[in-house]
Amino acid sequence: MAQRRPVIITCAITGAIHTPSMSPHLPATSEAIVASAVEAAEAGAAILHLHARDDATGKPDQSVAGFGRIVPRIAAQTDAVLNLTTGGSPYMTVEERVQPAAHFAPQLASLNMGSMNMGLFPMLKRHPQMPGWENDHLEGSRDLVFRNSYKDIAYVLETCRAGGTRFEFECYDTAHLYNLAHFADQGAVEPPFFVQTVFGLLGGIGAHVDDLSHMRRTAVRLFGDDLVWSALGAGAHQMRVAATVAAAGGHVRVGLEDSLWSGPGELAASNAEQVRAAIRLIEGLGCRPATPDEARDILKLRPSTDRT
Repeated sequence: MAQRRPVIITCAITGAIHTPSMSPHLPATSEAIVASAVEAAEAGAAILHLHARDDATGKPDQSVAGFGRIVPRIAAQTDAVLNLTTGGSPYMTVEERVQPAAHFAPQLASLNMGSMNMGLFPMLKRHPQMPGWENDHLEGSRDLVFRNSYKDIAYVLETCRAGGTRFEFECYDTAHLYNLAHFADQGAVEPPFFVQTVFGLLGGIGAHVDDLSHMRRTAVRLFGDDLVWSALGAGAHQMRVAATVAAAGGHVRVGLEDSLWSGPGELAASNAEQVRAAIRLIEGLGCRPATPDEARDILKLRPSTDRT
């Protein structure tokens, strides 16, 4: 009998793009992040992609102390793979962004594979009365370059090498795939390559089906059997991208970091809601959600007794 293919579901819990005023359901405190992450894992997410927030303001917090308020507590309540961001916020330096991964040495961390314009300001049309730092966060992106130079990428790789951390390589455009191939050719990264292609964010590639096909073809050509392909769609593109990618043999990422919505004009009530929606798509395609241990095996993550 044919076996159902396991599809890795990553859930990105809060991120550093959306702000608290945009949705009452966005986890913007340590307590909320922990609760939402555990709920998402219970719903079926194999990987939890984590950012921290300042408890008083909801601002992105890339300090070791900030992650210290969430990582041990999530690890104690779930066996999901914890994926710590090294992207942090595009307003931060790479030295700031790498600190949590360097300190906690997780099995998995994200790594942005190239610099890009990052345009968050279109969200001001939907949220014109943002308070304080939230307005500045969006408005400032008109002149924002999210820096991920070759030196920056090498710095993250070298800083995390001793801890045995492997990476989710976030690729927002075709050149980012070639950047990853460059580091692979230099022996700086080892297969399998967990490539997270990102669609629909202003400054990166679009979310048309042709864009998805182009990125997949390029990734397959560059990495062949060493590729573990996943993708996410920003905003309203989230579930359509998830369905398209899963149907094409890939893995999926959902979560309130990437989209606040469950449908047109309808805010998602939780990360778990989006995970359950992804599972319905996956099962409708004759696949099933991968377990955390299956994800560890597929990605060749190091064994871990603390599950961090």
